[in-house]
Amino acid sequence: MPDTMNVPTPATPVTTSAVEIAWGDAFCSEGANCFRFGLDDAGKAYIGSTLAPGEYVSDSVEALRALISAVKSGAADHLL
Repeated sequence: MPDTMNVPTPATPVTTSAVEIAWGDAFCSEGANCFRFGLDDAGKAYIGSTLAPGEYVSDSVEALRALISAVKSGAADHLL
């Protein structure tokens, strides 16, 4: 993906920024596995979990659209 992604790990603390993200309704599967999509004022896209509100993946809308399309086509099935 062309932009740098914000993928925090346990060893990398997440720092909050002044970015205001407009989150949509959460998409939930079994139990509490809920994810949400958001946009900021600059048009950057975000995917986050409702269990960790300050942690998210961010990139351009086009890059996240490509990621979602790849997942839907089975590119991540080996992770399940």
